[in-house]
Amino acid sequence: MSVRKISAPLSDEDVLMLHAGDNVLISGVIYTGRDAAHEKLFKLVEEGELLPVDFSGQMIYYVSPSPAKPGKVIGSAGPTTSGRMDVYTPALLAQGLKACIGKGGRSQAVKDALVKYKAVYLAATGGAAALLAKTVCQAEVLVYAELGAEAIYRLVVENFPATVVNDVYGNDLYEEGRKRYATND
Repeated sequence: MSVRKISAPLSDEDVLMLHAGDNVLISGVIYTGRDAAHEKLFKLVEEGELLPVDFSGQMIYYVSPSPAKPGKVIGSAGPTTSGRMDVYTPALLAQGLKACIGKGGRSQAVKDALVKYKAVYLAATGGAAALLAKTVCQAEVLVYAELGAEAIYRLVVENFPATVVNDVYGNDLYEEGRKRYATND
């Protein structure tokens, strides 16, 4: 497996070079958002309103960071289950979002939208929240501060590790893994 260094904004060409199973190290800006923020964004898209963040070429991480301890940039910052955002994800991909980061599998509708809009789904390691937080150099709430930890943050990260699960070619690392396991009786 290859390890690729990536940073947003991602172009179509950047995303076309990523394949299911590739490990990536992300440096630069990523945005956060969970259920409540996604619902607000989705309503804006449905109403034809401008989003408060330009997601063109950007990455969104499904996380609600815990409060930072004194002297730290951020508290624990582990991924949440991505499937809860599936109803909203295709609309955000249509707005130019190029990568989603979380844990767990995605619906067929999301996988189809990733192909259609040339985007990828990346998995961050669940259970490694404290270690992932160490890659965060800066954290600031951008919008929806009233949502607390579920607000949209702008994170600056350095060498944030993730793995490509779903690529623009319709490949799914989780499905491939299950097939390989099933043939190793």
